[in-house]
Amino acid sequence: MSDLLEGFLGTSVEGKKSRVPAKLDYVQSATGLFLGLFMWGHMFFVSTILISKDFMYTITKMFEGSMFFSEPKPWIVSAIVLFVFAIFIVHAMLGMRKLPNNFRQYQAYKTHMGMMKHDDTTMWFTQAFTGFAMFFLGSAHLFTMAVKADEIGPYGSADRMYSDFMWPFYLLLLLAVEFHGGIGLYRLCVKWGWFEGEHAKESRKNLKKAKWAITVFFLALGLLTLAAYVKIGYEHRDNAGEAYKPTAQVEARYDVKVRA
Repeated sequence: MSDLLEGFLGTSVEGKKSRVPAKLDYVQSATGLFLGLFMWGHMFFVSTILISKDFMYTITKMFEGSMFFSEPKPWIVSAIVLFVFAIFIVHAMLGMRKLPNNFRQYQAYKTHMGMMKHDDTTMWFTQAFTGFAMFFLGSAHLFTMAVKADEIGPYGSADRMYSDFMWPFYLLLLLAVEFHGGIGLYRLCVKWGWFEGEHAKESRKNLKKAKWAITVFFLALGLLTLAAYVKIGYEHRDNAGEAYKPTAQVEARYDVKVRA
């Protein structure tokens, strides 16, 4: 009965406000922090293609357990992706609580944003918009990676960009992820008082500068990485679908043929 009353009134029978919204906020913050940090790590992983195809291949196989098994196990990557996907869905569902649920609420927010002309208010709108886009773009990407983990690699990823013409999709995903994640991590710092110091206003200004610097850095890194995959995919277009062979393996086979 007390749960029923709390559901209607938002307070318990003792007159105390429900702690559920605060707990949901905490879970939303925790999942957002995890996804934001994962996003940075993921970007560094995919950008290894800028160093060399061999290096990207080595890192890919490392995630597939090559250090522990005689043969790489792509299902390990699939399991990791599904775990991240689950956190992604939880975060998205909790984030939807904060979105305007009808035109009147949206109109009120737009009016408020126009009157305030406050950077943080505008950034929230950008975060909400990119978050909505990411619900579809991110879900499609994570699902693809989960079911096609064995295709991740220098040629597999490059062929997907060029031969499968997926680079426009990943360009949109890159923009949505970097803006949403960067703003989200900034707002987490402000909300929970991280790095606040003695002068909150000055700290917020510095956080905002750091946020934009990080966003520009990862956008530049992401665009360079995307361009590298498209270039490799273009060069590999006549052999699309072919698995990548590390230089060491190719040289070893060539040496055996020469000796024979």
